Amino acid sequence: MSDSALNSPYRTQLLQLAGQEIGRRLFNEPLAVHTSWQIGGPADLMVEPASLAHVAAVIGFVRRHGIPLLVIGQGTNLLFDDAGMRGVVLKLGDNLSRIEITGNRITAEAGVWVPGLARRAMLAGLGGLEHTIGIPGTLGGLVLMNGGSQRCGIGDNVRRVWVVDREGCERTLTREECHFSYRHSALQGTGAVVVKVELECERSEPHLIRRAMLEDLRERRRKFPRKQPNCGSVFLSTSAMHASVGPPGKIIEDAGLKGARIGQAEVSPQHANFIVNLGGATSRDVLSLIAHIRRVVFERIGFELCCEVRYVNTAGELMPAHLASG
Repeated sequence: MSDSALNSPYRTQLLQLAGQEIGRRLFNEPLAVHTSWQIGGPADLMVEPASLAHVAAVIGFVRRHGIPLLVIGQGTNLLFDDAGMRGVVLKLGDNLSRIEITGNRITAEAGVWVPGLARRAMLAGLGGLEHTIGIPGTLGGLVLMNGGSQRCGIGDNVRRVWVVDREGCERTLTREECHFSYRHSALQGTGAVVVKVELECERSEPHLIRRAMLEDLRERRRKFPRKQPNCGSVFLSTSAMHASVGPPGKIIEDAGLKGARIGQAEVSPQHANFIVNLGGATSRDVLSLIAHIRRVVFERIGFELCCEVRYVNTAGELMPAHLASG
C-alpha cells in the first residue's frame, strides 16, 4: 500500500525512517498475513531487514523518536489486535536467514525457519536439534524464549548469541550470559533483538536423526490440529502444574470445554490447549474464549491457567493474553 494512505500519529517520522537503507518497507501491512492465527489489523510500517546493520538502524531510529516497535518472526505465538498496531513492526524472516556450518557448529541468522534449520543439521550429520523439527517459528524467537519440545530447549545447543540492544548497539553474549532455563532466557524483557546465533551440535548418523524427526512429526500430526489457523499451545505448561493438576490440555478437556466456541474462535476438538480460527475470528473472540476457559477451570478446580501466547495491543505492548482477556 502507498505511503500516501498512511494515517498514523508517527507519519512524519515513519516516512523519514522508510527513506533510509533498512531493507523492505511495507506501509499499512495487514498483520493477519504474518501470524499463524491469521488475526490482526494493519501495522503502520513493517520493515524486513536484510542485515544486522539494518536492524540496528531501525532500533536506533525508533528509540530516538519514541516510536513503538515490535519485533516478530513467523508470528506463531502472537495475537494482534483487530485494530492493528501504530508504529513499526520489525520482521526477521527470509531476508535475514543465512546459515553456515563448520565442523560441529552452525551459525545462523535470526530469520531462519526452525524446521529448515533442523533439516540442514540432519543433512550435515549434526544431532541435538531433532526436537525443533515441528516448531513453525524462526530461530531468533526460539532462542529468546529457549523454545523447544519434549522438555528440551534450544539453549542446550547455544554457544554464542549476537543481539542488538534497545539503544541500537550490537553485542555478543555467551551461553552463560543468556541464563537459559525452561522456556526462558535473560534476554526476555531487555528489549534486545537476537540477530544471529552460533549452535554447537553433536555428530550423529543422518538416518538416525531423520528417524527421530519423522517420529516427532507423526506424533504432532496425531495430537495437534494442523488444518485450521492456530498459535500452538495457548496456555503455559509447567512441571509444577503437571505434578498438581496435570497438563493444560487435559485440564481444559476434563472441564468439558473441547469444542467450546465464541464467535469464530473454537477450542480444538483435537487438542484442548489449542484455539483454532474457524474463519474470520477476531482478537476479541479469542480473548473472550480465553477468559471463559480460565473462569470455568478456576471454578472447577481452583487453578488459574496462564497464557503462553502473547497479545499485542495497538501501542505495540506485549503481554500474556490472559492479562488482556479480563
